Amino acid sequence: MSEFFDALEQRDTAQRERDLMAALPLQVAHAQATSPAMREILSGVDAAAVTSRAALAKLPVTRKHELLERQVAQRASDAFGGFSSLVRGPAMRRIYASPGPIYEPDGGTTDYWRSARALYAAGFRAGDLVHNSFSYHMTPGAFIMESGAHAIGCTVFPAGIGQTEQQLQAIAELRSNAYVGTPSFLRILVEKAQETSTDISSMRKAMTGGEALPPSLRDWFAERGMAVYQSYATADLGLIAYETSAREGMVLDEGVIVEIVRPGTGEPVPDGEVGEVVVTTLNRGYPLIRFGTGDLSALMPGTCPTGRTNGRIRGWLGRADQTTKIRGMFVHPSQVADIAKRFPEVVKARLVVSGEMANDVMTLQVEAHGTPQGLDARIGEAIRDVTKLRGDVLLVAPGSLPNDGKVIEDARSYK
Repeated sequence: MSEFFDALEQRDTAQRERDLMAALPLQVAHAQATSPAMREILSGVDAAAVTSRAALAKLPVTRKHELLERQVAQRASDAFGGFSSLVRGPAMRRIYASPGPIYEPDGGTTDYWRSARALYAAGFRAGDLVHNSFSYHMTPGAFIMESGAHAIGCTVFPAGIGQTEQQLQAIAELRSNAYVGTPSFLRILVEKAQETSTDISSMRKAMTGGEALPPSLRDWFAERGMAVYQSYATADLGLIAYETSAREGMVLDEGVIVEIVRPGTGEPVPDGEVGEVVVTTLNRGYPLIRFGTGDLSALMPGTCPTGRTNGRIRGWLGRADQTTKIRGMFVHPSQVADIAKRFPEVVKARLVVSGEMANDVMTLQVEAHGTPQGLDARIGEAIRDVTKLRGDVLLVAPGSLPNDGKVIEDARSYK
């Protein structure tokens, strides 16, 4: 039995890049032709010219709050805000609601969100009975995993959330051998099974999502005979990346183009630097181009020891939206980027807010090549111009700021 879901996972790295860049202009053109929102966002863009990552990086980033704003503005005429290429009927099997609410279409095709690849890497195989504890109510989480399990050939028990005792009874009597759901609920099930002496020893593998899986919790499951993995997917984009048996970062899915950009901008950061995950999906039904997830991660060097040749990310490293209220005014990461762009000497900037409540101290830490006389004063003037607030400037050597993706650090004391 193959260790890989399909041959795409073992493609030559250069061939994969050629394939993705060949698909990219076609997807941009499709988005312009079929998605009114993307047509407006990409107005003036020559799709045929978007054949490289450098060309892609010149396109605007659309973030979730902008998607929600468009949906709210168009509720009466189009619940999807013009982003969907699908219309109601056979091509749109379901509609889901994520918090916001943000509405997402289900294209109804086999493995629509491409989750099968992640499940397969976690050891799911045809004939497995998958206990699905994601919610089947309104949100797409349960269906994302169910569709992937079906694509592999698994049978699914639609457990949903809650009713712990009934879920344990079903696992014990049906002998489910695989789990999908949040890691926290899986722990509840395991602890309740121990408390009630319910035999769920058939459950040997799991794919979790929706929240972080700390190494300590993964080890806790391993001590109880369960191999637990995690994947990174969203309702808008489907699968983005997934863990493998190597446990070294997360391998990127074959159906997306992933960039890591500096928070508040659309500018790619150097490989290895933490930034916001921006995804272009090749999904024809919901063709999001440069969609900002709001999540932080970083690209890893090399390829997965399992033989999967796609790039890898370090996993979820926090949130990119670091908007902070300072002295009654909101300051956004994009404003910090605006200040930095005004000075060619500046490599990187990080706004640190310290002090105690009601006594905010704002310091812009700046990595710069050289320290021309008066640079700190000129940057201070830019801070006032952009944020309407006064702030100190601290010039530091290139490479000295932390690589954690933070553009604004709130270090205030709230005691």
